[in-house]
Amino acid sequence: MNKKNITGLAAALALLCVNSATRAQEGGDQREHPGTFLKAQGTQIVDGRGREVILRGMGLGGWMLQEGYMLELGNLGQQHVIRERIETLIGEEKTAEFYRAWLANHVREEDVRAMAEWGYNSVRLPMHFNLFTLPVEQEPVPGEHTWLDSGFALTDQLLAWCKKYNLYLILDLHAAPGGQGNDLAISDRNPDLPSLWDSQANRDKTIALWRKLAGRYKDEPMIGGYDLLNEPNWGFTDAADKHGCTEKSNKPLRDLQQDITAAIREVDRNHMVIVEGNCWGNNYAGVLPPWDDNLVVSFHKYWNHNSRESIAGILALREEHQVPVWLGESGENSNAWFTDAIELLESEGIGWAFWPLKKIGFNNPLQIQPNPGYRALVQYWRGEGARPQPEQAFNALMQLAKVDIRFENTLHHMDVVDAMLRQPSDGQVRPFRTHRLTSNGIVIAAVDYDLGRPGQAYADSETANYHVSTGGERTLWNRGRTYRNDGVDIVATDAGFAVANTSPGEWLRYTIEVAEPGHYRLSVRELGGTGNAALTLSIDDGQAMALQKSEGQHSVELALSEGTRSLVLAVAAGAPLLTELELVPQ
Repeated sequence: MNKKNITGLAAALALLCVNSATRAQEGGDQREHPGTFLKAQGTQIVDGRGREVILRGMGLGGWMLQEGYMLELGNLGQQHVIRERIETLIGEEKTAEFYRAWLANHVREEDVRAMAEWGYNSVRLPMHFNLFTLPVEQEPVPGEHTWLDSGFALTDQLLAWCKKYNLYLILDLHAAPGGQGNDLAISDRNPDLPSLWDSQANRDKTIALWRKLAGRYKDEPMIGGYDLLNEPNWGFTDAADKHGCTEKSNKPLRDLQQDITAAIREVDRNHMVIVEGNCWGNNYAGVLPPWDDNLVVSFHKYWNHNSRESIAGILALREEHQVPVWLGESGENSNAWFTDAIELLESEGIGWAFWPLKKIGFNNPLQIQPNPGYRALVQYWRGEGARPQPEQAFNALMQLAKVDIRFENTLHHMDVVDAMLRQPSDGQVRPFRTHRLTSNGIVIAAVDYDLGRPGQAYADSETANYHVSTGGERTLWNRGRTYRNDGVDIVATDAGFAVANTSPGEWLRYTIEVAEPGHYRLSVRELGGTGNAALTLSIDDGQAMALQKSEGQHSVELALSEGTRSLVLAVAAGAPLLTELELVPQ
C-alpha cells in the first residue's frame, strides 16, 4: 500500500488537532508563549502566572544517543560497540561522516513542528555527554574539561525550533561520563572503564557539564528544566543488587544530584531541577527529602498495570515531600496501554514524556523504514548474512542517515498520536479513515477499522504488554508489528496489509458515511485461515447477522439508511485472515 495512504488520516488528524486545542483552552496547558519559567509550586508545575502546566511530551531517543534495539541491533547494545562495528567495515573517517549525517537528519524542524501541531507541548532531549565534552580518558590535561561545539550547537538549534513552535525543552543527561548504571546500552557504558560511580573524575565532569549548560541557558524560559541523571541503576551497598532496586540509602546518588544542583544554582536560579531515583528512576529510598525549592521528582513507568496502585508509591512521595512529580519516560507498548496510562496520570495532575518519537519499530509516532542495504548489514551483524563490501556498507549507512531517518520519509502512525492526545479525554470512537458509501460502492481495507479503545473500536484477546506486573514473558500484543499499534494483529501480504491471528469473539468496528441509502451487498474477503471460519455483522450495535461463506469470501445483504452507520464485523469461528470489505449496491 502506498505510504501516502498509510499516513494520510486527514480526518483523524483534524479531529486530533481540534481536541488538543480544546484541552489547552480548558487548562493544564498553555499554547501561547508564556515568556516565563516553569517552576515547582507545592505539588504542581506552574508557569510564571501560577497556572498549572501538564507536560505532554515525547523523548528524542536515538538521536544524540543510539541504543541497539532502536536500530534492530539489540545484540550490539551500546553506541560505542555499534560505532566500532561500523568502523571495522568502513573505516574511521567514513564512520565519522555517517554520524555527522545522523545528527543532522534525525531531528529537524519538521519533527518539532509536527509535534506541536499534533498537540504535544514539550520535548525531552536525551543527551550524550561526549557531544559536549571529552571523556576523562581523552582529556589532554587530567582534571580539566575540553568543551566541544557539536552538542551545544545541536541543542541551540533544537531550542530555536522549540521556541518557534512553543514547546518546552527539557534537557536530560542520558549518558553521563563513565555511565550511570549496569543497564549498559541506555548510558553507552563501557564496563572495561570506570563508571560514573567508580570515578571522581567522571562525577566532576558531570557536575561541570551541568554548570556549563545552566550558564548557557539560564535566561531561556522555554527550557523547561534540567533532568540531571537518566535512570541510575546501581547497587551501591550490594553488588548483587545490580540495578539498585533494593538499595536502602542511595547516598552517592543523592550526593551527586545535590552537587549538580549546587553547581547549577551558582549560575542559574531560574530553572527546575528534575531528579531521578535508583532502579531506573524508581527507587527513592534515601534520595529525598528535597534539597532545593524548585525541584521535581521524576519516575519511569513501563509494562505494568495502569491502576492507581501502580503509581501509589510516587503519589505518596509527592504528598510527603510536597513536590511535583513527572513521568519522565514511558512507552514501548500498545495504544491501549498509552491511553490508559495517560488517563491515569492526568487524573492525578501528572505530566509525561513518552519514548521515543522515532525509531526502526512500530509503536511510536514515527517509524523509520531502513533501506535494503541496511537490512543486509543487520543480518551480517547478527551472524545471519554475508559481510558486505565497504562501499555497499557505507552507501547503506549513508542512505539511512541522510534519507531514511528524515521526517518526510518515515511512516507517520497517527493512531499512536491519537491514543496519547485524544483518547485519554475523549472516549468516542473516530474513523481511522473516511469511508463514504455512494452508488458506486466502496472497498474498505480490513485494517482500517476505527480509532479507539479496545471494547469500543475493536476487541482482541491481547491488547498490551503487562509483563512487569504479571511476572510473565513480554506479550506481543500485535504479532505483525506493522501498520497500527493496537491489539489487532496486522501482517503484510502480497495483497497488502491484512488482519491476522484472529479468534472467535474478536471484532472490528468501521464507521461509514452512507451518502446514498439503499440495499447493498457486503462481501468480506479472506486469505487462507482455517476452513471453518465464520463471521457475523451488526449495524449500529444491533442484532448480529451471520455472513454466508463461498470461495474465500463472506457476504450478506444489507439495507442502509442515510447518515453515519457503524458496522461491527466479528469472528464467530475459525481464524480468518481478513483483507478487505466491499459494499456494492444491489
